[in-house]
Parts: sequence; C-alpha cells; structure tokens
Amino acid sequence: MFLGLDFGTSAVKAALVDGAQTVLGSTTVPLSVQRPAPGHSEQDPLTWWQAMLDAVDGIGREHGAALSAVQGIGLSGQMHGAVLLDQTGHVLRPAILWNDVRSIVECAELEEAVPDLRQVTGNIAMPGFTAPKLLWLRKHEPAVFAALRTVLLPKAYVRYRMSGEMIEEMSDASGTLWLDVGRRDWSDVMLAATGLSRRAMPRLVEGNAAAGTLRPELAARWRMARRPVLAGGAGDNAAGAVGLSAIHPGDAFVSLGTSGVLFATTDRFRPWPQAAVHAFCHAVPETWHQMGVTLSAAASLAWWAGITGVSEAELLAEVGVPVAPSPALFLPYLGGERTPHNDGTLRGAFAGLSHDTDRRLLTQAVLEGVAFSLHDCLDALAASGTRIESADVIGGGSRSAPWIAIIAAVLGIPLHRLAAGETGGAFGAARLARMAVTGEAPDAVCSAPVRAETISPPPDLVAAYAPRIAQYRALNRGVAEVVRER
Repeated sequence: MFLGLDFGTSAVKAALVDGAQTVLGSTTVPLSVQRPAPGHSEQDPLTWWQAMLDAVDGIGREHGAALSAVQGIGLSGQMHGAVLLDQTGHVLRPAILWNDVRSIVECAELEEAVPDLRQVTGNIAMPGFTAPKLLWLRKHEPAVFAALRTVLLPKAYVRYRMSGEMIEEMSDASGTLWLDVGRRDWSDVMLAATGLSRRAMPRLVEGNAAAGTLRPELAARWRMARRPVLAGGAGDNAAGAVGLSAIHPGDAFVSLGTSGVLFATTDRFRPWPQAAVHAFCHAVPETWHQMGVTLSAAASLAWWAGITGVSEAELLAEVGVPVAPSPALFLPYLGGERTPHNDGTLRGAFAGLSHDTDRRLLTQAVLEGVAFSLHDCLDALAASGTRIESADVIGGGSRSAPWIAIIAAVLGIPLHRLAAGETGGAFGAARLARMAVTGEAPDAVCSAPVRAETISPPPDLVAAYAPRIAQYRALNRGVAEVVRER
C-alpha cells in the first residue's frame, strides 16, 4: 500500500493506492488563502499540517486495515511558496504563496544582479518564484530575515514535520530560482544574490528517491505496521504528470486547477524564458519539462461564482456545450499573468457587453478567457520548438465537459478527460512513493491512465474561435494600461 498527499492551494488531498494501482480511498480537506494587502497571498503552514492529519485520519476511518499496511508516502505540493523557519525550526511568518505578486520590483533587481539568471535557472524572475520573495522580505521585514535560518517549500515543510528531515526534490526546487536546472543542483550564485547560502537550503534528492522516514508517533497514530518511507515527491504539476504517465518526451497535459497549466515533457533542459515559459526538472531522473502557466484558471470561475452568488456547477450547467463563441470577452488576469506576459500588474476585464449580455454569456466568456490564455501558452511552447498534438486534462476543472469542449476548440487539439482526473497529484505522489520503496523504474510503475472521453474540436467551432483569439489579444494590448494595478 502507498499513500499520496497533495498539498494544494485550495485543499489537501490524500489518496490510498494498492499494489495494483487502484485508488482504494481518498479524502479532501479544504484550505483558505489570506490576502492581507492587494497582490498579497499567504497561508499559515500550520493549516497544511492540520489538514494533512485530518485527511489521513479520514482515510484511516474508512480504510484502517489498508492504511496500516502503507509502505511508502509520497508528497506533492503547490510550488514556489516561501516557508521561513528560525534556528529552532519554527515558522517565522505566514508562507508567501505562488500567486503573490508583491515582489515585482525585486524581480528586476535580481535580473540585474545576475545577468545569466535565465540561462542558469531556465526562467524569468517572476514574483511567484521563491527567490524574489526573500529579497522583498530582506527589504520590508528585516527582523524576520535576520532570524531566518532555513527556507522550505510547502511540501518540504510538511515533510520536515512528518520525518524531522529537511529534504527537497528537483521539480519543486526548480521553481525557486535557486536551482541550476540543467545541473540539478543549487546555484551558489543565485543563493548569494538573495543573501543566502546552501546552509539555508534542504538536501536535494530525485522525486522517486527515499527522502526520510515517518516519525514513530505518526506511524502509531495511523496504526501502521512499520514506519513508511517518504519519497522525494514532486511539485504539483510534475506529480500530476507522473500520475498520467507523462514522463516521456512529447507527453502533454492541461491542468485546470486554481491556476492553469499547459505541461510538456522534454528529454533535456530546454529554456525559453523570453516568452515566460517555465523549464523545470521533472520528478524522475534525467528528464525535464516545460510549462506555460496562466495564474487564474479555476480561480476565475470561482471569482465569478462569488460575484454572481451562483454555484460553479449551476453556472456551468447554464452554459452547456457551446456552439459559438460568446460575444463578450474576458481577460482572466485577476492577479497578474505569467506566460507569455510575466506581468504581475495586469488585471482582468470584461468587454463587448450589450443590453443582450446575460449571465450565461458572461460565464461562457470567463471560460473562454481562460482557454485563450492557454492558447497563449500553446503558442509560447510552439515558439520554443515544442508542439503539442493532443493532451490529457486534469484538475477540478476537468469535471466540466463544456469547459473542456471550449478549450479543445480554442487550442485546436483533442483533449482527453480521465477517469480519475482530480486525484492526479496525490496519485502521482503515491507512484513516486512506490518507486522509492521498491526501486522500480518509472516505466514499470507509470502505466497510462484510463481515458473516460476524448473531446475532438469541431472544425467549424475551431474556425469560429480563431478571430476571437486575435480579438482577445488586441483587447489585452488595448486595455493593459487602463486595468494595470498601479
């Protein structure tokens, strides 16, 4: 038996997986995000810890015997978040999250300080990444920075609480701007540029390697026959890729979570920072991946549901499967944007409204706006030489047939909905746990997922969306200065 834990922004998920790779049980514990100032996004790391305990306790209530037989635990997590610990290992302040944009100025300072930053890290300095957050902290919270001894990413903090060891793996470490992604090692130059050294960093391992052992008191809490091994694990999207068997060059998927991701596996380090494409290590050895990222995917729909006072499910049901684009346009830049703009000051907008515009058309415009932003990601990857012919879809948004139909038509490629699209990160983490315990090769463990449905875009709808993509981009250029946060 193997346990996968996925520490997302909106929830902690646990999945119990047996030797036949069947998910025996899963639980989800919701989380909330605090926004103490415009552009700020934080969570208390202690809430991840408590949510993890609640999630595994829930598994134990339903599947106690199977949980007691767990041999390995894998961790997946939201990337980039800065968990700051003092010399005793206690949290100094709330974690600054991946969708926090307060460090825009510090990004420019970091690029100026390290001229070859993009070549070493494979990425542009963006406020979502971890390193600029530390420059902001040093400037604005000097007492906290002075007390800082260790910086951990979210899942590494939970690992520390679970095992007593400070360990991180390559895929998550790639999102810090402190990793030499091609060499798969910390960069002393990048660390020094933020006033840190290797002493502040956890030990690095591959995602399928052993990375600690569960504390005895936790093993006793869950009545485990022996203390399970913890695997290195993966950042959320790399874990999703392992769950999908997207570990070979050319494999691709769309993730519709809080953020939206277009993910492509590559056989080597292939940076393309000029279009804000992310180039990261994969969670399995000698493999890398690229990502185009839009910051507000399902978050856009959640925002719109909050504005209308109508549930997301009801809004999606009103839209149905579209036969034509909405006459309204929506820019989903509620908290800035990554690919291809790398602009944390961009903000969202509706346009093209008339007396005939109703809630249904505006909901459709929100879904299309996210799809158009994913098309920007598709074009950015194509410019780097990575072409995607089809893709699986995972994340909470994968439940929506209308939304997937819209994205397929906008991207112009077939999309595959999966039988277990929402447990991808936790399931991938469980697979990494199995590899860490058994030593099996990734190909031996990562069998292809069951596809519940393939949605092929109708040619007439693809043609109808083509001019809307151009209009979306024109709207972005036209209103950027008006809606940009000052």
